[in-house]
Amino acid sequence: MEYNLHPLGDNAVLIELGNEISQEAHEKVQALTAVLETQPPDWMTEYIPAYTTVSIFYDPLLIYQLSSDKLPYDYVCSLIKPLMEGLEASKAADARVVEIPVCYGGEFGPDLEYVAKHNGMTPEEVINIHSSGDYLVYMIGFAPGFPFIGGMSEKIAAPRRESPRLKIPERTVGIAGMQTGIYPIETPGGWQLIGRTPVKLFRPHDDSPTLLKAGDKIKFKPISLKEFENWKETE
Repeated sequence: MEYNLHPLGDNAVLIELGNEISQEAHEKVQALTAVLETQPPDWMTEYIPAYTTVSIFYDPLLIYQLSSDKLPYDYVCSLIKPLMEGLEASKAADARVVEIPVCYGGEFGPDLEYVAKHNGMTPEEVINIHSSGDYLVYMIGFAPGFPFIGGMSEKIAAPRRESPRLKIPERTVGIAGMQTGIYPIETPGGWQLIGRTPVKLFRPHDDSPTLLKAGDKIKFKPISLKEFENWKETE
């Protein structure tokens, strides 16, 4: 597996596994994070996966105790190299599929009309395209449980708002460029809002505090306002 190592501050190594967002780079990230999760090195304090990189953090003082004749960064790089040998990309065929119901438009999706007008189509066409996409969660970030989801059709792509909103309700579905995502908690944001899901993404009291994980496949399912309200009553 091809990769490049770069220093990240004074206590981390950035492992670059690609130079553009792609399925291939994502599979490499998944393979490496699977190893770090199941066989965490003693010297590692944390790892953070992203679109094409994995950042591995370490304690410089601990590393110095292990090898005082090398700089901590150089020593960690020497440990990462055998870790990367023989690593094979994880195929997405085994990915978990998660269905996300969405009530589109209205008060839940105030920007649906804009997205439709921007792309020269009707709101119904935007909904049909958005809910029929083949989506992949590339990474979790920005806010607890916020999924950056790729695979959206360029036919409904839309730019971020010029002025971000100060408050976006939790579970709101948005579009930014050729990405779609779901706000798991109330937070500021500049994405175009097209709907809302009754499904809670951030579950801080559960063993797994976030519903979605990098590598998940997403299927959006349109639901009515009545279905949304009934769903909320059952939670």
